[in-house]
Amino acid sequence: MARAEEHLTLYRKEIGMSVRIDETDRKILAELQRDASQSLDEIAKNVGSSKTPVWNRIRKLKEAGVIGQQTVMLDAEALGFEACFFVLIRTSEHDAGWQARFLQALKDRPEVQEAHRLAGDIDYILKVRVKNARAYDVFYQALISEVRVHNVTALLSMEEIKSTVVLPL
Repeated sequence: MARAEEHLTLYRKEIGMSVRIDETDRKILAELQRDASQSLDEIAKNVGSSKTPVWNRIRKLKEAGVIGQQTVMLDAEALGFEACFFVLIRTSEHDAGWQARFLQALKDRPEVQEAHRLAGDIDYILKVRVKNARAYDVFYQALISEVRVHNVTALLSMEEIKSTVVLPL
């Protein structure tokens, strides 16, 4: 079932299908971003509605792909993942086969928290979370053994100043 929902969401994005979001939807989304573990009763109370309409709106927003995977935020440092690297990658290969291997290598590496394809001099940027520099080197060696890259620059984050997944609704 989750696979079918994922395909429906991708299809809606591909064809540009969107859902109309009103002020009540925005309030619900803000509450979910603040704390998705709240009960429907709590959300309804906080947005000035009742439980059933809130449930229907959340269902509609999920079906439209506005609300995706729900998860919990963990404290990386408390769990021993003290090093965060931003990895800049330049490649001289841009064919579909290389890209498929590269994307698979990223998906297979749990250390990669984010990956973006960029416009400009750098082709990709990765956010990689590991326990320490030695663990980063293990990640790096594994990555370059799986796919060929032209240049890799790793930048160690000295301090996380702001990190959020909350959208400014």
